[in-house]
Amino acid sequence: MTTLLDMPETELGTDAAHRMRTTMTAARLSFTWFGVRKSLTREQKEQAADSFGAEGEFLSAGKKLIDTQHPKFRAVTAVRSRTVNYWKGLSLPYPETGIRLIKQNALDEFARHMSGLRQELEEAVVQLDEHYDELTRAARRRLGSLYSAADYPVSLQGLFSVDWDFPSVEPPEYLQRLNPELYEQECERVRSRFDEAVRLAEAAFTDEFAQLVSHLCERLNGEADGRQKVFRNSAVDNLREFFERFRSLNVGTNAELDRLVDQAQQVVSGVRPQRLRDNSELRQNVATKLSGVQSVLDGLLVDRPRRNIIRKPR
Repeated sequence: MTTLLDMPETELGTDAAHRMRTTMTAARLSFTWFGVRKSLTREQKEQAADSFGAEGEFLSAGKKLIDTQHPKFRAVTAVRSRTVNYWKGLSLPYPETGIRLIKQNALDEFARHMSGLRQELEEAVVQLDEHYDELTRAARRRLGSLYSAADYPVSLQGLFSVDWDFPSVEPPEYLQRLNPELYEQECERVRSRFDEAVRLAEAAFTDEFAQLVSHLCERLNGEADGRQKVFRNSAVDNLREFFERFRSLNVGTNAELDRLVDQAQQVVSGVRPQRLRDNSELRQNVATKLSGVQSVLDGLLVDRPRRNIIRKPR
């Protein structure tokens, strides 16, 4: 019986690409966002250049329309960050800008959660808009003669939004009827892209896992002023979240990475962050075992260029 470990790497990659192609859907996220920076006019650049004895056409300058550090503006950008993080956490990379791959059985959950985030964004913008006069008055004071009322809309509502769609990454069926040769070329292009998506997924998991393990090892092993370094609960919690996402989205082309994830998960299983702080023996034991995982991971990162998935000749 042929096992996963017995299969050639090219076959693993091709099989994984096929599974990815048949069980996942392309998802695209897009934002409408009020631009808070604006370039200076030619006259303003010339005026600024004069103060430096420079020529205006060789000067690049802009102005900040509102204070982005205002708590209400930061609340709006925080929703955007959570939205992007959620989208990335539920998906795998795809070799086309702005597109990631989501499991088909997770689409309902994705749509519900995104609708909730959209509502949060709308509510945050409403609250920001309530402080809009305050922000524009502050801008008038700070920008001086650079302030222009024409730069500011009447309201910020409707100027921030998030949308998502599910673009097709498959060759259109009508192309098969119109031009079979071109259709086959497109099919090969899509196959190559999914092969690349497999490589990107493995690389992303390896990089993230290495960073999380390295960070926790550094916190557990390191000292500052002769005392053990303090670490946040997130150093352990983030690693556990990674395990869950890896199990859900792993494409299964790297048996060594699978083994290392299993090993690390066993090391921190049932270990609470506070126990690591209170029990130096446990802390050292966990640090030693994770350091072993880290050393093998470092080798994977060095060897990775040789692990690129290549399609078998037809």
